[in-house]
Amino acid sequence: MRISRIALPPAAALTVLTVLPALAVTAPAGAAAAPRKPLVALREEGGFAGLDNRVTVYTDGCAALSRRTGPTVRTCLTAAEWRGLRGSLKHLRLGRSEARPPGADFIRYGLAYKGHRAVRYTLPATWKPVVSRLEKILVAHPAR
Repeated sequence: MRISRIALPPAAALTVLTVLPALAVTAPAGAAAAPRKPLVALREEGGFAGLDNRVTVYTDGCAALSRRTGPTVRTCLTAAEWRGLRGSLKHLRLGRSEARPPGADFIRYGLAYKGHRAVRYTLPATWKPVVSRLEKILVAHPAR
């Protein structure tokens, strides 16, 4: 916390001191105590372009989106995005992680859902709809 000193007339200083305590009381008591729970998280890394994309969708329908460059964007999904993602997640089977293939220029997909994590370099059939929807969400909500 940074404290700055400024010269104020005594009446103004008294006004500031009496207003600040009122501001601290107006915040809801449980607002900071309720952490968000992640529903699904995707991380794409690698390739010649040097991808590092992350999408985390929370159980409240909001998301944190980040790219290799730029700030983290916090947004809420539209009703259609939320409905489509939940429908795709019903069919998701994470399975086991895949070993890194020999060679270069592979994209590493890391997916976390319901407390399980897996890494793949080739997308299984049940991953494709989920990854596609999460990539579309990342593109639809650019950094401002």
